[in-house]
Amino acid sequence: MSFKIKHLTAALCIVASTIGIAQQTETQPKNIILLIGDGMGLSEISAAQFYGEKTSNFEKFNTIGLIKTSSAHHLVTDSAAGATAFACGIKSFNGAIGVDVDKKPARNIIDYVSNQGMATGLISTSSIVHATPASFFAHVDSRRKYPEIATYLPTSEIDFFAGGGLKFFERREDGKDLIASFKEKGFEVTTDKLPLSTTTKKQAMLLADDAMPKISEDRGDFLPNATSLALDHLSKNKNGFFLMVEGSQIDWGGHANDADYLVSELLDFDKTIGVALAYAKKHKNTLVIVTADHETGGFTLAADGTNYNKIKMSFSTGGHSATMIPVFAKGPGAEKFAGIYENTEIFTKMVSSLNKKKK
Repeated sequence: MSFKIKHLTAALCIVASTIGIAQQTETQPKNIILLIGDGMGLSEISAAQFYGEKTSNFEKFNTIGLIKTSSAHHLVTDSAAGATAFACGIKSFNGAIGVDVDKKPARNIIDYVSNQGMATGLISTSSIVHATPASFFAHVDSRRKYPEIATYLPTSEIDFFAGGGLKFFERREDGKDLIASFKEKGFEVTTDKLPLSTTTKKQAMLLADDAMPKISEDRGDFLPNATSLALDHLSKNKNGFFLMVEGSQIDWGGHANDADYLVSELLDFDKTIGVALAYAKKHKNTLVIVTADHETGGFTLAADGTNYNKIKMSFSTGGHSATMIPVFAKGPGAEKFAGIYENTEIFTKMVSSLNKKKK
């Protein structure tokens, strides 16, 4: 082999090696956006195809998996155990908020990413102390202990949050002023309406006394706009961010067996997915995951009798169901989310996708 060929071969090896490293790096997201449609099963997702005016954002995903949702002690999970599985990577009992089956605090994804210097955010159309968002920052043995859950938030590692629940922070029976606690911890507190922009301070947005209004009651574009605002705020962190966004009231429409309520909340959530995907398209280092904690209502899209050109929406229960739940993933590390697995694997796959040293 000639001198030139040897050196050309060596150069090609170096280039190939460099490309390999680049490809490996590209599979490691800098940012993760986890969108949870509470109570959203496959029929709920399918409703977006039939009742949305535009092509559903769910159709933009190529990687799809299924999760099994049973909790530690029940075949049918509730939102608390379901969110604890996502947030902490453990199976726990129904009603558990960030604790294991022995009621001991479990380390959550917020702790993991914060220790890597990443920014964190939570958005919900429920109260921010409701089961799903609460599981990402609190550790209590009952989802109903809203006043106790609220005490965890000012001292948590959350940098941005938006939702309802003001009454749990400012008008408390124990006399604690948690709004003042937020300010002492460096938060800018907003209690009237979603701002157009944010300062460099941490952001606490409590925009309703309890839950946010229904989309049918003039909530407007709170969820997509809050998501856009959070992405702008959190992206200023050079180490990346983790953002959880919950479409809470899809679940409530299912519990009420109110198809119009359910579908309107589902379409609002679909629009919010579009915001996340638009951000990820511009910022290629962002992993977007969309899933649900469980299905609610036994929601069905069936033919209206013998009329196969007309859909009749119906429900089989006012509670939750045990059906497997779809997982959609797009971006670096998305391939990890294909297949069938336990809901706790959402946590495990997010942590492994970041591929950073755990502290």
